[in-house]
Amino acid sequence: MPDATAEHSDERIRAAERVVIGQPTSDGAGVKLTRLIGTAALPDLDPFLMLDEFRSDDPKAYIAGFPDHPHRGFETVTYVLAGRLRHRDNKGNSGLLEAGSVQWMTAGRGIVHSEMPEQEQGLMAGFQLWINLPARDKMTAPAYQDIAPDKLPVVAAEGGVTVKVIAGAFAEARGPVAPRATEPLFLDVAIPASGAFTAAVEEGLNAFAYLREGSAEIGPEGAARALRRGQLAVLGAGDHFAARAGAEGARLLLLAGRPLREPVAKYGPFVMNSQAELYEAVADFQAGRF
Repeated sequence: MPDATAEHSDERIRAAERVVIGQPTSDGAGVKLTRLIGTAALPDLDPFLMLDEFRSDDPKAYIAGFPDHPHRGFETVTYVLAGRLRHRDNKGNSGLLEAGSVQWMTAGRGIVHSEMPEQEQGLMAGFQLWINLPARDKMTAPAYQDIAPDKLPVVAAEGGVTVKVIAGAFAEARGPVAPRATEPLFLDVAIPASGAFTAAVEEGLNAFAYLREGSAEIGPEGAARALRRGQLAVLGAGDHFAARAGAEGARLLLLAGRPLREPVAKYGPFVMNSQAELYEAVADFQAGRF
């Protein structure tokens, strides 16, 4: 896994090969959000199936939340930046997601859960990511983990950069969750005005960067691509990532994962490898076997 920050003369900086903008949509009981992965422009980026950003200070945009709904065949990662969400599921788990916390849930063979706001006003902001599971693990037992903000390591890197490590490794820090099959890297990076950031990203992993605040140039010197808030860059081949922030600084998410290269069959909250498995998932849910 990536764990180095130093620049090397032989490093290959990943270029921003494609830049996409998310699509406004709604989910749950009408929660308004922006879908960044899982759209016509970017249906998926193996092993990442979907990435949603939710951000609003209008209670009407989020108050109805995400009532009970099922999942099978993948993992969900919820990263809350502002606000409070309560998780409950049919396995007996319950947890409060506050600002800076992460929920990592493995749906496996089936789980029914809800994520409901525990606030009636104020800003609600964060992300939900769906990560595929390999065929051998799709029917594994469900699992759930709440990760409090103080359990997420934060690295003070060169030049005033700070890096929160949610998954994978950076410098000497390692994130608290480490799925074996996809080996995800998930960093939340804050770069000061006109500052620079580099990180090793293992060759062979699919990777992207999402600019959630400010502006930055992404990619190798001389061929960098400018990004503004709300743009996602699909990164090309290489073994390092490089970014330089604009005059207002930048806050970005850097993610990478090992592609599974398996067939993907999707139907709403179910992600399997074939249509037959999807039919089985629907039948099992309807029969109460989750």
